Amino acid sequence: MSAVAFALVLTGVLLNAAAQLLIKAGAETVGRFSFSLENIWHAGLHFALQWQILLGLAFYAVSVVVWILALTRVQVSIAYPMLSLGYVVTAFVAWWLFGEALTAQKLIGIAIIIIGVIVVARS
Repeated sequence: MSAVAFALVLTGVLLNAAAQLLIKAGAETVGRFSFSLENIWHAGLHFALQWQILLGLAFYAVSVVVWILALTRVQVSIAYPMLSLGYVVTAFVAWWLFGEALTAQKLIGIAIIIIGVIVVARS
């Protein structure tokens, strides 16, 4: 894989992870709410007006364009498994920003993902 192709794949992965984290941050502004006809409109409007959610959606849009560019240079059977690196990034950032738990089981899973991506990328 060329440096440009790798940079495109990695950029797509990081944009996708950033989008998830931004949407999570925006969702945190509401917290849990019960689904009912009375509050669904209010909660939906609240979500739609959160800058974090809007920025996260913009990151998704840019990540799609970057991903299309990556797929013009990399086989999908190699590029797509690399998206799982997004889980690695989001797990650590969610631990840092949101205080989410990083258990031994999650860390083992992360190590397996990294090994899997290396194996696939080298094939």
